[in-house]
Amino acid sequence: MKTDNTRVLLLALGANVGIGIAKFVAAAITGSSAMLTEGVHSMVDSTNQLLLMYGQKRAKKAPDAKHPMGYGRELYFWSFVVALLVFALGAGISTYEGILHVMAPEEPVSPVIGYVVLGFAFLLEGGSTMAAYRQFNAARAGKSWWRALVDTKDATTVIVLLENGAAMFGIVIAAIGLGLTQVTGDPRFDGIASIAIGLLLACVAMFLAREAKGLLIGEAADPLLVAGLRRAATRDGIMGIGEIRTIHNGPNQIVAAMNVDFDNRLSAADVEQLVDAIERSVCADFPDVERIYVRPHEDAGIRFGNDRGLAPSPHAAPNAD
Repeated sequence: MKTDNTRVLLLALGANVGIGIAKFVAAAITGSSAMLTEGVHSMVDSTNQLLLMYGQKRAKKAPDAKHPMGYGRELYFWSFVVALLVFALGAGISTYEGILHVMAPEEPVSPVIGYVVLGFAFLLEGGSTMAAYRQFNAARAGKSWWRALVDTKDATTVIVLLENGAAMFGIVIAAIGLGLTQVTGDPRFDGIASIAIGLLLACVAMFLAREAKGLLIGEAADPLLVAGLRRAATRDGIMGIGEIRTIHNGPNQIVAAMNVDFDNRLSAADVEQLVDAIERSVCADFPDVERIYVRPHEDAGIRFGNDRGLAPSPHAAPNAD
């Protein structure tokens, strides 16, 4: 299914820019370390959304002589860069600021302003997160949340969803830090909240980096799609279907190759017609498959010649169940 994440990215970008400015102003007024690190977090998120939009644009470039399979994986490269930024800037600066404020605490002022800004930020982040959630949930196809996160090839939606989710948790942590500082009079709680936000961002960054790495290396398509490709190639004149290999060049860009054992009695023209029929069927049923290569291969793995009422090829191997 083709997906367009531009709207989700624009919503997240607008929310994070506005939130980041508000947090920096509040940090200057209140002196809150957690508020400052939350402002840095929002600015990092804004930069990330710009990088993902750039990656989406680059990924749509048509194939050329230098990149015959297209530029789809460039989106995965920028997704990996985003994960590095979340770790280095978001988690790193948050943890560093928190340690400084624990070692040399400063008395915060005007905590009410901090609560107002955090409440405003939580509402904006919630709206952006819901947009990403709806898109992610629509493509989940009945899978558990964890399985869908691990299996998805749509890095953009996952990054926005996890970044915004982490931002909402970070806002809650910052509010708790402000509250404990106000109740106890100990400003070190604000620094501890900043460290906790940094650790949260580090966990998110490591998960995103792990997923982006797998997509960069090359991940296979969903097993249900592979089973569909096998069904599309199951037709008269084909004695068996062997290995089917798939790889994602982008969220909606799949390249597939399959080994097929054609009936030896078929002419070259008949084989060409069968290959064309398979390609047309795959393109109609699975629009995400941009290219499919059918390789004639005798003794291909799964054989069904007799089951389809065909006389077995003189070179056919025994049926394999």
